[in-house]
Amino acid sequence: MRILVTGGAGFIGSTYVRTLLADGYPGCEDARITVLDKLTYAGHRDSLPAADPRLTFVRGDICDAALLGDLLPGHDAVVHFAAESHVDRSLEAAADFVTTNACGTQILLDACLRARVPRVVHVSTDEVYGSIEHGSWTEEWPLAPNTPYAASKAASDLIARACWRTHGLNVSITRCSNNYGPYQHPEKLIPLFVTNLLEGKRVPLYGDGSHMREWLHVEDHCRAVHLVLTGGRAGEVYNVGGGNEYTNAALTRRLLELCGAEPRMVRHVPDRKGHDLRYSLDETKIREELGYAPRVPFETGLAATVAWYRDNPGWWKAAKYPKGATRG
Repeated sequence: MRILVTGGAGFIGSTYVRTLLADGYPGCEDARITVLDKLTYAGHRDSLPAADPRLTFVRGDICDAALLGDLLPGHDAVVHFAAESHVDRSLEAAADFVTTNACGTQILLDACLRARVPRVVHVSTDEVYGSIEHGSWTEEWPLAPNTPYAASKAASDLIARACWRTHGLNVSITRCSNNYGPYQHPEKLIPLFVTNLLEGKRVPLYGDGSHMREWLHVEDHCRAVHLVLTGGRAGEVYNVGGGNEYTNAALTRRLLELCGAEPRMVRHVPDRKGHDLRYSLDETKIREELGYAPRVPFETGLAATVAWYRDNPGWWKAAKYPKGATRG
């Protein structure tokens, strides 16, 4: 089996690739993997094995139709992780997010159709649903994105659906809750707060910290994506949640404890534009259809994540302070 993984040098994509190469998914022990990654600031070649006979790395852009035309033939599946994903950046550079997330997905899926790729999974986010005060979103919930990032991902979801409905492309969509784990870029909440605290710096908490998120370990997310790849139905959406809801304030308190830091290290900052109050996914569908259930307890996974950043300063400092950047 040959699998092309877009964005495979990013946080979630590299976790998926490393697990594949470690024979972590039954039935794919001999799979050959092609990683296509543009290596923006959030993609790191050293998140992947330096040398593996089953891995081919290609530096390139999903918006490059000619490259995709050369690369895709012969692949049995595409798992599409590649995306601009940081909400704060989307507030200042929305066009970049539309270009990569919406246009890039269209170009990729067109190329999959031309190459007759048998199976595609498009990886998305719960943020396409907007914000929910009570209860949890099912896959049938209307899309109501509130940020440029979420809007660009909602557009890509609809593009994927249209490719299934119009052209018969065998594509499924996954929508996950907030991921955490090793190798996540320090712009995101957990690694930002952990690395700041490890450096003795204060952490910036938006508003009063009442925003609530559902947390999912990246390994559980990738396992769900693979279940959808191998058993999901064409044209269907599958929510992937972690079942762990915490306010940002509560999460921050736990990170302070794990890092041995005092409450004075929290700095409240003005809330960001369009900040959704609460996310919550109903994952009944993927549990009942594919037998998914998260395996990593949040407390265990969070402590292990903090330990990973403590033990790997070389990796996160290179990501947090690229050449020419100041440490503030």
